[in-house]
Amino acid sequence: MRTLTRRTWTRSATATTVRPPKLFTPAFAALTLASLAYFTAVGMLIPALPRYVEGVLGGGNVAVGIVFGSFSVSAVLLRPMAGIFGDQRGRRPLMLCGAAVAAGSILLYGAAPTWTVLAIIRLVSGAGEALFFVGMATTFTDLAPPERRGEAMSLASLALYLGIGIGPVIAEVTMAVAGFGTVWALSAAITLLTVGLVLRVPETRVAPDGTGASGTLARRRWVHPAGLLPGLVLFASIVGMAGFLAFVPLHVLDIGMGGSGVVLAVFASVVVAIRSIGARLPDVLGPGRAIRIALILSATGLTVIATWQAPSGLVLGAVVLGVGIALLTPSVFAMAVADVPASERSQVMATTSAFIDVAFGAGPLVMGVIAAAYGRPTVFIAGAVIACGGWLLMTARHVGRTPAVAVSPAEAT
Repeated sequence: MRTLTRRTWTRSATATTVRPPKLFTPAFAALTLASLAYFTAVGMLIPALPRYVEGVLGGGNVAVGIVFGSFSVSAVLLRPMAGIFGDQRGRRPLMLCGAAVAAGSILLYGAAPTWTVLAIIRLVSGAGEALFFVGMATTFTDLAPPERRGEAMSLASLALYLGIGIGPVIAEVTMAVAGFGTVWALSAAITLLTVGLVLRVPETRVAPDGTGASGTLARRRWVHPAGLLPGLVLFASIVGMAGFLAFVPLHVLDIGMGGSGVVLAVFASVVVAIRSIGARLPDVLGPGRAIRIALILSATGLTVIATWQAPSGLVLGAVVLGVGIALLTPSVFAMAVADVPASERSQVMATTSAFIDVAFGAGPLVMGVIAAAYGRPTVFIAGAVIACGGWLLMTARHVGRTPAVAVSPAEAT
């Protein structure tokens, strides 16, 4: 009886492994393409805006920083409202409105007479990004089976990284051939293409009347408790990455390299490889374990960069850091929504993702102060220490929630 039961249980487990719940549906494909289009348009602004602010509007380094930073200010402030709206009114309206607002604001860039006015217009772009991102991320989790949410978020973030990688190339060519005005127009057009793709994605909110699965109205939370720990962990990793991206272009000169292009390309390639070929790793490892591993890898990579001050050390550190970053973000978002009702997912996503804006907004500024006071290698050490802090938070959570050892039906027999 014992042998027969165990064999039956094993066969059932094997069947489940062979036939995982379906993830790749037409709606999932349309959402992925919409994300790719949107972040390609955003990526086009990365090389164009600094040159426009400095060359056309006559701004300096401070002006460039303010124009970029204003985007994050409105994004982080609007995310809580976006989360509440997404849970009570729908995810798709968030994406449609966000993409439309972003497209309209980009078209106005060329009309700004000063960099101050452009910074104000960028506040509108940030609002559009907040709406689109919260709706997009929540819809990805809605469309994915629970056991494949990590894979879904890996592919979602892969679309983001590919878009940010493709967009600058398009912008560089466009600027050289047709100027800044055409860059703004093309970026806005690609953003509007996002609207068309989102129209092919069904609404995924639990019920059209704003009620959750239990039939009660979704609670309004400006800061959702379930998003705080994932957000803090996300912040702990992204601050180090922000410092890496901001100071590697200068660090390479300190160690005798001619430029940072190779290092950044290696870093990006590792992230893309892990999030495509290894998209299921967060689900296979489990979000909690994957996050702990990712934070240790991030801290290790940053420490190698800081202490092994040679080209080989920088490349090795970038590879290790890239693996950590690639594992972390999808796992964090999968963990964030794991134990919350579907009627509150947008609010959780809003709280969690707000820490990205905080990390990219405040991180480089703080790291700049550290670099000025203690030298550039200390920036990477500081990022490693903060990542270790995130690991301690996750380890404390794991110890506090360790369940009793489960006994399978076969063993019980």
